[in-house]
Amino acid sequence: GAGKSTLMSILAGLYRPDDGYVEIDGRPVQFHSPRDAIAHGIGMVYQHFMLVDTFSVAENVVMGERTGGVSLQLPRVEQRLAELGETYGLEVDPRARIWQLSVGEQQRVEILRLLYLGARILVFDEPTAVLTPQEAHSLIRTLRGLAAQGFTVIFISHKLDEVLEVADQISILRRGRIVATMPAQGTDRRELARLMVGRDLAPIVEDPAHSPREATITGDTILSLRNVTAIGEKGVPALKQVSLEIQAGETLGVAGVAGNGQSELAEVVTGLRRTTAGAIHVAGRDVTNRPAGEIARAGVAHVPEDRLATGLIGSMDLSANAILREYGQPPLAQGPFLSSAAVANFTDSLIARHDVKAPGRWARLRTLSGGNQQKLLLGRELSGAPRLIVAVHPTRGVDIGATEAIHAALREQRARGAATLLISEDLDELLALSDRIAVMFDGAVMGIVPARGTDPEEIGLLMAGVAPEATAHG
Repeated sequence: GAGKSTLMSILAGLYRPDDGYVEIDGRPVQFHSPRDAIAHGIGMVYQHFMLVDTFSVAENVVMGERTGGVSLQLPRVEQRLAELGETYGLEVDPRARIWQLSVGEQQRVEILRLLYLGARILVFDEPTAVLTPQEAHSLIRTLRGLAAQGFTVIFISHKLDEVLEVADQISILRRGRIVATMPAQGTDRRELARLMVGRDLAPIVEDPAHSPREATITGDTILSLRNVTAIGEKGVPALKQVSLEIQAGETLGVAGVAGNGQSELAEVVTGLRRTTAGAIHVAGRDVTNRPAGEIARAGVAHVPEDRLATGLIGSMDLSANAILREYGQPPLAQGPFLSSAAVANFTDSLIARHDVKAPGRWARLRTLSGGNQQKLLLGRELSGAPRLIVAVHPTRGVDIGATEAIHAALREQRARGAATLLISEDLDELLALSDRIAVMFDGAVMGIVPARGTDPEEIGLLMAGVAPEATAHG
């Protein structure tokens, strides 16, 4: 919510500024479309790739070519892509279909397309969010190589270690303003984090590896999945005989490249997707294919992947959103009616406890920043002392200050004895909060490893579908 993606979208020609201008080589320019930006040598690689799965690499590249010719001359394009791939270490088969490529290879196609179109200023928006650790390291090496060959690389990220590794110069945005620009050499995570939020952060946020983890696991199994299978949006199995358990006071992290069944796992546990086989138990109670409301009443809290699509209602005020989970229960409900005083007290207490920045309980939810929306959602879901918390990308799209608050709330629930199923694409977050990490690939659990003492490279191999013999932890 600091304005990074908005600023870069202006640079890439997607948005037009209300004021000010962009200069290239000392001359003001104005973009009306991404085509204009490309014409001036600026190209952007988005977190979610702009590729057609059924087209070949070469066919995807020529979709952006500025030509009115009837013949696309694919052999010429394929030869040029092969040359570019060899020159810049971005080798990929120009004839391969996109669906045949790994996520890392698809990202290479996006970069090759920009190079083919003549871009010299390359903008990357959270480029490692969908990559395994190995793919992320490879990308950073590629970006450093491109910079060494004269390209300008703009790397947008909230991952401080990656920023320090890839950048020569770092600019910090906070609330839509650049608050500092400095050389990467000589600064550290602590200084960057302080500039991002305007204050010092807890050490565990600055360095997740030093997260304290008290022994609060009791041995009581809160969530149990046995051979669970479910069909995804494309009509094919998204979950394939998934089995796992979480005990009271334990956080089980779920790692994996996006699209490998993590979302469907959360949905079957919370009642938003039906299973086709297997069983799900919460605190010994069979909740397989039960309605979402019944599962919530069984003590399951849900922080969904898309807060505005599933968890909150943007057009309603904070009070209405705060009581969505408990509106039928006393003291909020008095018979068939809501108690206005109880609703006000409940909402004000939730806002204060979770430090939600808002004009008041009457404010429309959509007027809040993403971080404050997420804190309200988390506070609502945790208000009933749940047995199980299903948290899906709980800090996605929020600033580092809100991340600190969300992490603290989840740790507090763990210490209280709640079980947590934490799904995240941020490996640092999983290592900071989890006791064990389950790694998913192609709808199956490739392995479950302890969060402490496991090499992130090992997790990366599991994320890529490789199961080394060394990965034999409980």
